[in-house]
Amino acid sequence: MEYRYEATSVAGFVQMLAANYLAHGYWFFVQGFVPEGKDPRLTDEKLLEKYRIRISRDQRARRKRAGLANVHYLRYGSHFVLLATKGHHPFFAEEAKRIRDARQCPILFAGYSLSVRRGDYLKKHAECGQPVADGKYRVRVQISRERLRLLKAHFLEMALHRRAEVVVQAFWRLPFEPYAPVRRQLLNLLRLVNQSRREAGYERIPTDTLRYRRRIVKPFERLEALASNVGANDRLTA
Repeated sequence: MEYRYEATSVAGFVQMLAANYLAHGYWFFVQGFVPEGKDPRLTDEKLLEKYRIRISRDQRARRKRAGLANVHYLRYGSHFVLLATKGHHPFFAEEAKRIRDARQCPILFAGYSLSVRRGDYLKKHAECGQPVADGKYRVRVQISRERLRLLKAHFLEMALHRRAEVVVQAFWRLPFEPYAPVRRQLLNLLRLVNQSRREAGYERIPTDTLRYRRRIVKPFERLEALASNVGANDRLTA
């Protein structure tokens, strides 16, 4: 079976990291960039062969049972990431100085921050019961601190100097899929904007300005298919 690794959109790249790799224990990672002017396929082939990444699902399962690590490779444009599970693998020796753990250091990409954290508290099982701590590791996808800082400065400036419809369009055009932590960040940003506008006597920005449903994309969909589906995707998210 063909091993697919080249994402054709930012949303697809992030979705693969969050739902397919980090969520399944691929916490150890190395990020890199293909040098400008170099054919990325040469880098792809080199890394795929070096770490024997093109193996079947059954082979990965056998390696896991034997205490051996598995490695995946993912690239979007010139940006690539190698991810590994815990265990024995040449990857850990070859990349020792560059390896990061997603539980301690987030993957930063296109303004996103992807990390793995212990879950929050679960709901009470009974009215008088105590909340149960969720000890499982959960993938957290959010806007990076630096990008969020810039967004706050930008939107608070707009809040007092732009018409409501202009601010609405600016929120709608934000290029972030509404994962739960992203939604919370943007709702907090919207509250700050509305607080500033209220104090100045301006019209409030409605909460339905934000998009609350995340698109499920095909990460490796061919570029020409993506182009033909732009209109359909826009209608789905409206």
